[in-house]
Amino acid sequence: MKTPLVLRRSLFALLPATLLFASCGKDDKPAPAATARVNAYHMAASANVGVKVLFDDAEKATLTYGQNSGYQTINAGSPTIKVNVASSNASAFPPQTVATEKDLSYSYFAYAPTNSTVAGLLVTDQLSAPATGQAKVRLVHLGQGSASPLKLSAPSIAGPVDVPNVSVEFANASSFVEIPAGSYNLTVTTGPQSTVVANVGDGSGMGTGMKTYEAGKIYTVILRGVSNALLSADLQPKAALVQNN
Repeated sequence: MKTPLVLRRSLFALLPATLLFASCGKDDKPAPAATARVNAYHMAASANVGVKVLFDDAEKATLTYGQNSGYQTINAGSPTIKVNVASSNASAFPPQTVATEKDLSYSYFAYAPTNSTVAGLLVTDQLSAPATGQAKVRLVHLGQGSASPLKLSAPSIAGPVDVPNVSVEFANASSFVEIPAGSYNLTVTTGPQSTVVANVGDGSGMGTGMKTYEAGKIYTVILRGVSNALLSADLQPKAALVQNN
């Protein structure tokens, strides 16, 4: 039996669309998940033990006090952060849900708000390049019991010279600001007289030496530790330096 002409034309008209959908079905792949980056820091002197940092239950780092993870990929959106004691997997504090945006970079600090507690601070890292011949620097104040607000200054013959637009309260981070590239012993200071709280020095946390701040580089100064004479020297307030790029 022959297929009527009208029916044959209808079948041929449907054929390209059918092939198109079949072809699309073979190549369809789920859209990649939106991601961000985070650098996790263990700055909680009250938890002077190793900790694990997890985002959405995926372990991103195991850190001892004073360490950071370097940038790690995480899900953008509303990830849940857990900080657990490495040896027992017990929670250092309740899980924390934060907001992150696609393709942005963040720093997450576990810090000590009191002698016996731990908390988390998430800040956005604005990592746009500085102007030619400039570096960028910011200050994060996690020094429990230290003066507040704090500033960054540089010694001079006439006394400390404050870095403009850097002033930060406890458990906060300043914005990045530009400084001329060069070698400095930056100091963390407080008050109208720029009284020295800690020397950045070479950035190792020892408070001695000088650091060359390279053109195009981005740095974070972190004051960490607890002002308590009964604690060991390692847990006293110190200024450490991290390079972000």
